Amino acid sequence: MFEGFKRHQINVGEVEIACVVAGEGEPVLMLHGFPQTMAVWAQIAPALVAQGHRVVCADLRGYGASSKPTALESLANYGFRTMALDQLALMRELGHTRFHLVGHDRGARAAHRLALDHPDSIASLTLMDIVPTTVLLTDLRKEVAQSYWHWFFLSQPAPFPERMIEADPDFFFESCLFGWGAAGPEDFDAEQLLAYRQSWRDPATIAGYCNDYRAVLAVDFADDAIDQGRRSAVRAQILYGTSGAMARHYDIPATWSERFTTLDAAAIPGGHFFPDSAPGEVVKHLNAFITQNSLLGWP
Repeated sequence: MFEGFKRHQINVGEVEIACVVAGEGEPVLMLHGFPQTMAVWAQIAPALVAQGHRVVCADLRGYGASSKPTALESLANYGFRTMALDQLALMRELGHTRFHLVGHDRGARAAHRLALDHPDSIASLTLMDIVPTTVLLTDLRKEVAQSYWHWFFLSQPAPFPERMIEADPDFFFESCLFGWGAAGPEDFDAEQLLAYRQSWRDPATIAGYCNDYRAVLAVDFADDAIDQGRRSAVRAQILYGTSGAMARHYDIPATWSERFTTLDAAAIPGGHFFPDSAPGEVVKHLNAFITQNSLLGWP
């Protein structure tokens, strides 16, 4: 997996962020979601390298091979603002002060926060299969709650969800991948699925997942509410799965239209995990959008 990519553990302050890097060209940072790791990009990243991009795939804090600090002092340790700062520091350590940013699921929420807080660092922004946090939590339809129940289970106080999950992590997380994600085992590459399993079997990772979701209610919702009404000038696109829970219950482009001055949108065949099930479609849209928003004067 990630043949030809160089692996790094990069100290960005209080944590180390794991990443893989390959290619020459304009830098692209790719951030995964729950309950996955950077392995979600294992088929997409090499194709972008072949298209002439320098690609960085990173694990969020609490996930994969990145550090998993405790949240005893403050859940801000797992807020999207903190995750965004990790990734900004990572790219600066790699020598990139401005870059294209791609995120799926939790990675998309961290990417959105990074674009809000540090717009001058972002050449283009691609968000995958999310609606804004404030929209989901203030306009929570019963059908969405039934699909996205994990938001509220994982955010319960420790150690309740951790102990429940540790009893059978494969059963729990595969119920997410193959349940609310509108996908089945056949939609996932076997090597990538193995990487997800190896990660989520680690109790520290399970705690990291839970702290991530606890931070949404304790930290991120308030941060996003403060920025309600802000329209970012970062050039953005939203990609979403045609059969995913978000597309079934929300007009996804409309939820983002008031948040960006320039927004493209495209539906991808499949459910929430379309980066796994339709990587070729993702590559097509990413390459076109990144090329369209090429960094002027790069390098």
